[in-house]
Amino acid sequence: MDGLTVGDFEIARVVSEWIEILAVTVIGVAVVASMLSGLIVRFRSDGTTAFETFKRYMARGLLIGLDLLIAADIIKTVTLEATLENVVILGLLVVIRTFLSWSLVLEIDGRWPWQDPIGSARESTRA
Repeated sequence: MDGLTVGDFEIARVVSEWIEILAVTVIGVAVVASMLSGLIVRFRSDGTTAFETFKRYMARGLLIGLDLLIAADIIKTVTLEATLENVVILGLLVVIRTFLSWSLVLEIDGRWPWQDPIGSARESTRA
């Protein structure tokens, strides 16, 4: 019997491949959407605002794409290729992608992900 079977983890392979395709699609859509948004804002206001809009949309799309790629890698490693070498490679990929995600959050919000938002720190001290 060909196709999706649980016994040989074919389902996991197919799911991980579709998640990778989705990740690439999300990143591609983010590139196009960020460029269009940046151009629209550029015609309505100044270049600085347009660049900030472009950067924000691009970073959000990349964050979602990176999260999806990590999920696909975890599925593949845990279900299909559970060797020590592949687990170490997965760990390195997760560390690299996590650092990229943190860098993107720093670029978007101007703070590290574990830091409180600037406005909430002031509000909590007033209460």
